[in-house]
Amino acid sequence: MKVVAFNGSPRREGNTKLLIESVFSVLEEEGIETEFIQLGNKKVHGCTACAICKEITDSKCHIKNDYLNFCIEKMVEADGIIIGSPVYFADVTTEVKALIDVAGYVARANGHIFKRKIGAGLIAVRRGGALPTFNTLNNFFLINQMIVPGSSYWNFAFGRNPGEVLTDKEGMQTMHDLGENMAWLLQKTVGQNRE
Repeated sequence: MKVVAFNGSPRREGNTKLLIESVFSVLEEEGIETEFIQLGNKKVHGCTACAICKEITDSKCHIKNDYLNFCIEKMVEADGIIIGSPVYFADVTTEVKALIDVAGYVARANGHIFKRKIGAGLIAVRRGGALPTFNTLNNFFLINQMIVPGSSYWNFAFGRNPGEVLTDKEGMQTMHDLGENMAWLLQKTVGQNRE
């Protein structure tokens, strides 16, 4: 079993990465392989709704969107997908928006290639806008027929400067519980299908 996570923050070593690592530590304790992919600050292009991916059906965006195509390949290979984002004006970063728009369109154009994968979003937030950002990620998972595990609260933690999320005890507990629930769900779905 494998979970891939995308850090949509331009701060490679920032709070979003710390939240991903917190979930990863629980998954790894359960024997689940993890892979971290830096998305923030990458040159990516949003979906143009050209619909060529519906004609070609090669599970790729036909625009020279090489990094997003790399990300889509990683999503297809994984059993679980985590997308992390800081809050930018009450929503995800532009890189995350490009990923979910392009990957979502490609997935639906290619027979719903993310169907029944486990998907979880997590948010690093300074003060406000966490729930709209969280909803954006969940909308991506749900429209792609993915299974979204819950946690003990919504998947966000407060912090502005790098490392501050670690002082949000409830936020960090939420990440831990998300990791446990994601691992359980992976073991019940993917693990049983491999036996």
